[in-house]
Amino acid sequence: MTTQSQWIERAHTVLPAGGFGNFDPGIIIREGKGSRVWDEDGKEYIDYLIGSGPMLLGHGNEEVLEAVHQQVDKGMTFFANNAAGVELAEEICRAVACAEQVRYVSSGGEADMYAIRLARAFTGRDKILKFEGGYHGMSAEAQMSLAPTKLNNFPQAVPDSAGIPQSVRDEMLVAPFNDLDFIRSLLAEQGDQIAGLIVEPLQRVVPPKEGFLQALREECDKYGIVLIFDEIVTGFRFAYGGAQELYGVTPDVCTLGKIIGGGFALAAIAGRTDIMAHFDKSQVGAEGFLMQLGTLSGNPVAAVAGLKIMEILSRPGAYEKIRENGQTLMDALTRELSKAGHAHQIVGDPTLFDVVFTPDEVTDYRSWLKGDAVKNGAFNAMLRERGIFKSPGKLYPSLALTAEDLAQTVEAIAEAAALLDG
Repeated sequence: MTTQSQWIERAHTVLPAGGFGNFDPGIIIREGKGSRVWDEDGKEYIDYLIGSGPMLLGHGNEEVLEAVHQQVDKGMTFFANNAAGVELAEEICRAVACAEQVRYVSSGGEADMYAIRLARAFTGRDKILKFEGGYHGMSAEAQMSLAPTKLNNFPQAVPDSAGIPQSVRDEMLVAPFNDLDFIRSLLAEQGDQIAGLIVEPLQRVVPPKEGFLQALREECDKYGIVLIFDEIVTGFRFAYGGAQELYGVTPDVCTLGKIIGGGFALAAIAGRTDIMAHFDKSQVGAEGFLMQLGTLSGNPVAAVAGLKIMEILSRPGAYEKIRENGQTLMDALTRELSKAGHAHQIVGDPTLFDVVFTPDEVTDYRSWLKGDAVKNGAFNAMLRERGIFKSPGKLYPSLALTAEDLAQTVEAIAEAAALLDG
């Protein structure tokens, strides 16, 4: 039997940095079931990474597996349209306020890239406005000021990756999240040049201030800017209608992923019919046409998995349970870290949150950056030692969590908080 250390050694031979680029390559997951995962040495963890978000029902949900198995027997992908993909698009349009039409892709990063391009096609403008620290995938535009270590003056963009030309940076504007005064000042100067404003309604884990998203909606209307909500994470997680339902603000376009694919490769751009028309050459002509295709876009296995997850989430009590699970953990973190004397903030929403070790309110990337990263890393390492598997910067509750899981997690939090230095 191959041990985890042997798998890690093999990975370093064939994979740059020994991993897929997603997560700590020092752990290799063998399997998942319900709320738990096991590594290649058989160590068991309660899973709060949940595949970086899509496994909201947990691993191996029997209803989802049954739907997937039925579809696999009929075929895995066709490139042509399929009925499950049509049905999924219908349900997205019923559930999501901004969604009048849907176009599928295979990843959230693709969806954000096309949403940005769509805003440019619709407005005939070039500039895109995003927020410092906002994550929108791996496109050249998205890799501007995602996690800058050099804090430039706004609105200058800072590339976070090699290989991005200067010309891309020149078309990107960057603002501090939750700073409405800056947004209004910037748009007064350059609003008529901006095609789209893309924003995570909850930026990583940082919530919008009251009225911030509503004001973005008003400012975009004022200057004819396409407002894009990146709901890859928040879609069907915050509420059945996503963050736009929870916050009561409807964008022009949103991007969806993770949950709508049920753990398979599927994401989508959804928006107003007049904007989405740019995917249809017969509607906008050759000059306005935005070409988009993908081998696995809307494949039926992902579509049936997404449909089944959405059906389960639409049942009474589902979201109340997810939020109850999250609130239990938020309360435990607050209680135990305070008892141990650690200055901290619990930042986020009960469906998605984390600890930031700082005494100050976290409202944007720069205030988040002031958190004690070393302390955060030590705390996460202690939790993992105690069987809690999570991202370095997020904790995702799921519907699969049991009372036993929550009790074990609370105990691990208490032990880690008591042992944490400082």
